[in-house]
This record gives sequence, structure tokens and C-alpha cells, in this order.
Amino acid sequence: MPTTAKVRKILSHYESDNPGTRANLARMLMAGRLGGSGKVLILPVDQGFEHGPARSFAVNPDAYDPHYHYRLAVDAKLSAYAAPLGMLEAGAATFAGDIPLILKMNSANSLAAHPDGPDQAVTASIGDALRLGCSAVGFTIYPGSDRCYDMMEEIRQLSEEAKSVGLAVVIWSYARGNISKTGETALDIIAYGAHMATLMGAHIIKVKLPTDALELPAAKTVYEKQSIPAATQAQRVSHIMQSCFAGRRIVVFSGGEAKTLNDVYRDVQAIYDGGGTGSIMGRNAFQRPRAEALAMLTHIQDILLGRAKGA
Repeated sequence: MPTTAKVRKILSHYESDNPGTRANLARMLMAGRLGGSGKVLILPVDQGFEHGPARSFAVNPDAYDPHYHYRLAVDAKLSAYAAPLGMLEAGAATFAGDIPLILKMNSANSLAAHPDGPDQAVTASIGDALRLGCSAVGFTIYPGSDRCYDMMEEIRQLSEEAKSVGLAVVIWSYARGNISKTGETALDIIAYGAHMATLMGAHIIKVKLPTDALELPAAKTVYEKQSIPAATQAQRVSHIMQSCFAGRRIVVFSGGEAKTLNDVYRDVQAIYDGGGTGSIMGRNAFQRPRAEALAMLTHIQDILLGRAKGA
């Protein structure tokens, strides 16, 4: 299928990228039920590294099987499936070419102490991404951590290599470390972290949905003086998009911890109303029974297509 006008416009914002990288961005933007709409819905399954297998999958034991996640993403006709090396390798041949893949290249775990600040280990290579036929690589940074500069330097090197061979780059930007728990999802912090990822050359930025809290006193002064709209979730989403080169970058918002269906749909409606590119939803999908997850993912796509309401 030829790329649509909406997709071509998005691709035009990536002015320095080679045809390979643009083609891989197009693959994700043209895949599944949302293909061609300019919106995306991605399934990420990297939680086992950070939370452990039982905390991630015991509520839905079928999810211990890597093929379960591939099949869920394929049958739901999603835009892409993101996972660490081992998860992708476990289904790479069976599902080859069925859905665009994103190799998550670094991870943390809940067993390790972080005396110098939150950090993640690099657990895969660009060669792995090419071998597995991935469209993109993913990488987490922790703005606010005393180790954030190391992480930024790691993704700088990996990003350069990825782009040189035509892979797209996705940056998970999660503020942690020298910041309060409330501040991790404060509007000014989410906007700051998203902007950092954009400045580092990410094609796709992944952040949490922001609250109306403001963490930094200097930023709070500006937000109040400039009367930046933040009363509704849709307004906050719009501000995050504005912070990513005035909407010239693809921004996806994480689903977060398990929620009720109404809460999930309300969040997705806010993403749509605020002009967000879409959602990247893991636990709220794979921790539900398969039939319920498929119905939910279909309804989410209908919201992102403007065919249904979430609230």
C-alpha cells in the first residue's frame, strides 16, 4: 500500500534521515488497523526485566510464552511490537514479517541497587536488530538520575549506528533520581524529558502521561506567568507535543500500571484530543485475558481513528 498523505507529512519532518530509516518509520506508520492514519498503537513487553516474571505474567499465565505477545500484537493489528532481545528471538522465525519490531536495547532490574542513581544496562546490539529484521531500536534514559549522562552517551553512539543502517530510534524518557515521586509525572518534567529525547535525535519519543503537578520552581513560575493550559489531560498532551519540536516528532504515551477499561479509554481519548501520535501499552494489554485485550485494543484504535469515544 502506498504511503498516505498524512504519513508522508510525518516523514517530511525527518529531514536528515536516509531512505532506509524513513522506510522503517513508514512501515510502522502504515502497519495494522491504524495504518496510514498518522496514529500508532504499540505493544511493549519489557516489564519482565524490571519487575520479574511473576509480577508481569502470573495474572495471565499465557503471557509467560513469548509467542503469546507476538500473536496478540499481530491479531490486534498493531503498529509494532517492542521487546528485549530474548523475547524477540523466541518468536523471530514464526512471526517473521508479520509486524514491525522494535528491539529494546537496555533494561534495569529490581534486584540491583543503584547507589549512584537509576541506570540501565545495554543488553543488545544494532547487529541484533538487523539480524531480527527490526524496524527500530528502543532505549531508556532517566533524566534526573546521576547516571543520566552515561545513558545519554550510550544512546548517542547507538543512535548514530542505528541511523547509519536505516533503523529508527525510539527513546523511552522517564525522569527518575533527583526528583520526587510526584515529580516523575509532573507536566514540566514530562515536557522536559520529552524535549531532551527529541534533542538527542529520537524519531519516536515515549513518555508517561503528565499530571497537572509542577515540580521545578523556576519552571512553575514560567508556566504560571505564560498561562500554559494544563487543566485537562488533553491540554497536557498538547503541551508535550509542542515540546517535541511543535509536533514534528512522533510521541507515544505509555499505558502505565493496570487500570480499568474506562480509565484506559479516557487516557486514549485525551491523547487523541491533544494531538498525540498514539499509545504504547503493555501491562494494560497482556495482563488481561486475550479476548478482553483484543476487544480493548480494537476500541483504542477506534478512538485513535476518531470512530469512537473514550469518555
